Amino acid sequence: MTVFKAFLKVLKANILLVIIYTVILIFFAAFNMKTENYQMSFSATKPDIYIINDDKSELSNSLEKYMKDNSNIVELKDDEEVIDDAIFYRDINYFVRIPKNFESDFLLEKNPKIEIKSTGDYNASLAEMILNKYLSVASSYKNIFEHDDYIYKIEATLKDDIKINLTSSLNKDELSSISFFYNFANYSILAGSVFVICIVITSFKKETIKKRTIISSMNYKKFNRELIISCGLFAAILWLIYVILSILFTGKSMFSIHGLFYILNSLLFTITSLTIAFLIGNTINNKDAISGLVNVIALGSSFLCGAFVPIEFLPKSVITIAHILPSFYYIDTNNYLATLENFNLNSLKPIILNSFILLFFIALFIVTTNIITNKKRKLD
Repeated sequence: MTVFKAFLKVLKANILLVIIYTVILIFFAAFNMKTENYQMSFSATKPDIYIINDDKSELSNSLEKYMKDNSNIVELKDDEEVIDDAIFYRDINYFVRIPKNFESDFLLEKNPKIEIKSTGDYNASLAEMILNKYLSVASSYKNIFEHDDYIYKIEATLKDDIKINLTSSLNKDELSSISFFYNFANYSILAGSVFVICIVITSFKKETIKKRTIISSMNYKKFNRELIISCGLFAAILWLIYVILSILFTGKSMFSIHGLFYILNSLLFTITSLTIAFLIGNTINNKDAISGLVNVIALGSSFLCGAFVPIEFLPKSVITIAHILPSFYYIDTNNYLATLENFNLNSLKPIILNSFILLFFIALFIVTTNIITNKKRKLD
């Protein structure tokens, strides 16, 4: 209880600095969540094309109709200079001229040449896919069906739509948003814990306080235990703030089994961050070095482990290095949760493994801190 009272007194003395730094981190997390949109959706677009049909046969008319049904037709003058200008200024993405005798040459496998001009962009590629799709079906059917049924079969095939039935009720857009928020929280929780807790612990290293602690009847293990529990109070408040923010930003999705696992994973990482901060605080003596350490530890691990840049975009060498950092396993669990549909023992194995690794880091940091503080006391 004595240590806890001393902790509160030190925290109170630095309360303005603590509040400013914590508010800045929370603001960045909130702002980043609002501006970043991880919801990816697809909307069908139609390319702008100009088509000239010089053949006017059944097959060429059918091809022209199919192109028009799946594209935006732009009316231009049949003039080469006008067409080139339209391509250059992106008034059209694709130009198609069906030559004379197209149908007869196509059926006789003479490979009639369709004149094409393209902007070479995405919409032009889409128009080319539409053209090639028709020609591919027509080429496949020309030796199978009689001429009377030929055009009908092509058009019937191209009219068939693929029906997609969603067998998963998983809302990946919402889960991706939650993962993004909690991945970014890696930086905020780690930076906040290291900065504030190191300030508090270095304050305990003042000559007068340190001498009183050494001559007291309290051994270093009990002192460390009470001090880390006291620091845990701040870490718990910081964690709770981010949980509340996640509910405000992502809504009802947090009130689910996925949300519960995100919260539990962030709690485990907060405890890990607490032990990291406690180890650093007992290692350094200079308050001026704290800001630099925050940048190295919090920013470094966030960049290396995929908090800012998705892990799939990072080089393999970077990912290999990231395996030695606790943040990697915390973020890996978040990313895995965004794809997890069924919760059972088998599907939870990666989460359980990552959690045990974080627990190992927690134990390692606590033991290391006790060894360091014990040696320092003997030297003092």
